[in-house]
Amino acid sequence: MKRSLRPAPLLGLLLATAAGWAHAQISLESNGYFRAGPGATSKNANRACYGLSGADFKYRLGNECDFYGEFLFSGTVARKDSGDTYKIHFMPTIYKGNASDSGDAKWETAQMWAEATGLDFAPQASFWAGKRYHRGADIHIVDTFFEKLDGTGAGASLPALGGKLDLAFYRADSSSKDANGNDNPGSRVNAWLRDVPVNENGSINLLLTATKGEFTGGQSGAGFSLRHTQDKLPFGASNNLWFQYAKGSAGLAGGFGSLTDGSDVKKWRIVDGYQFQATENLGGQLIAMIEKKQADAGDATVKSLGGRVGYAVTRNFKILAEVGVDRVSPQGQPSANLTKFTIAPTISAGKGFWERPELRFYVTRAKWNQAANAAAGADGLTGLGDGKTSGTSYGIQAEVWW
Repeated sequence: MKRSLRPAPLLGLLLATAAGWAHAQISLESNGYFRAGPGATSKNANRACYGLSGADFKYRLGNECDFYGEFLFSGTVARKDSGDTYKIHFMPTIYKGNASDSGDAKWETAQMWAEATGLDFAPQASFWAGKRYHRGADIHIVDTFFEKLDGTGAGASLPALGGKLDLAFYRADSSSKDANGNDNPGSRVNAWLRDVPVNENGSINLLLTATKGEFTGGQSGAGFSLRHTQDKLPFGASNNLWFQYAKGSAGLAGGFGSLTDGSDVKKWRIVDGYQFQATENLGGQLIAMIEKKQADAGDATVKSLGGRVGYAVTRNFKILAEVGVDRVSPQGQPSANLTKFTIAPTISAGKGFWERPELRFYVTRAKWNQAANAAAGADGLTGLGDGKTSGTSYGIQAEVWW
């Protein structure tokens, strides 16, 4: 690697600043995530991963060809005399699309932002500015946040209706480029009502989005996302149900779509995510989704159904199994279909479904049709250009978070 991770200067600066405050306390913390490991598809080919062109995600167990890590460092300075608190967050990430090749991975700064809380004029509010991950609930087995506002911006959060109201402004200075390589900037405003109780052990999140492309040919957009969360269901379960709609240059998850998309581009989807820990040994997560995309280039419907279960044979040994079925149906064209199944004997830090680290020894089998190959381009769904409609991959993967 030509670049190294050096958080010390940032934290050192924070320490030096805090040392000048006679009545301040400082605390430092870190958390992070990474996944990596070797894999293969056949004797004469590199590993392949299986996902449909036009789909929003793929089922990830034994189906991730990349190398990825994120490392968040946070420092808090709290004034003991006044109660106001200031916090900074810095998160570098490392990524390589093909974990098996010999090239260098790429380091990026995914987050660098600051926030202030406990201020005398707004003691219950918080204020922030910078580049941040601004996210709601996800479905882990498809590695997707269905509320995702990430970007560079500023905002505030304050109590509302038993939950919180987040207000934020984001700027996309180079979200896309024109034919001459010029930046196509845009702006976005979000209002997010979060974790408002509506029934016993149940709450809602309502996210509103407005976008505008601020260049010649730039378009406006708007969207909303409504999520109901139900906790403490039988079998140690919880459920998230989303209803989402967007048009123009707004994205379904609350971020930017394409800033050149006009009002004729409309999207909606319904997603249900269910997770459970039925016994100490048995847990899992399920997803069902239907999505419709409308545009001048043609309409398309996307459907997905799948799940992962884990059974702990001992405290440190599990069997994981995952199946996913996807279909992308462009208007007037054959539907692209994909079914993927993975079995993974796993060394784990504990019995629970969410226990990490895990070391997985996996075998993945996938089947798809020729329409899926055609939609993916000349090299087909796997990128190997072999014209096949089935494949088997195997490997070892570590997944860690802390």
